[in-house]
Amino acid sequence: MRFSTVVKTNRTLWALGFFKIPLIFFCRPKIHEISDDKCVIRIPCKRRVKNHVKSMYIGALTIGADLAGGFLAMRHIEKTGKKIILIFKDVHADYLKLVEGDAYFTCNDGAKIKEAVRLAAETGERQNIPVDITVKVPSHLGDEPAAQYTLTLSIKDKG
Repeated sequence: MRFSTVVKTNRTLWALGFFKIPLIFFCRPKIHEISDDKCVIRIPCKRRVKNHVKSMYIGALTIGADLAGGFLAMRHIEKTGKKIILIFKDVHADYLKLVEGDAYFTCNDGAKIKEAVRLAAETGERQNIPVDITVKVPSHLGDEPAAQYTLTLSIKDKG
């Protein structure tokens, strides 16, 4: 039986959270969609990620943004077969609305990330690129963004 890319990547996400980064596991994120161009992560708005006003806590929102950009980068890094390390160098966030339902974090910068990974693999030099993530809450806000993140993805071949 062959498993889909989403199922395999969700297993990787679960293992990463359980064994390496417990904060990820605590938020219970799921990959909703992943391709070479796009990654969509969902974090359910349950008790464990809510703040005192019953909206999603800023830490949980940042974890979702980190995962949406990070898993898209990991997808391209795996294809190179090289030991390329990724880290987020900085973050800029604009919080537009309260997140009072399940949050969907979307990164559409796959082509830009792919090119940066290619350059890092070929040159061995560090590549820094801004990655945009949009947060939406379809159950409460429809297609209107609740937050916008720009994270600087920093990648380098450590091989």
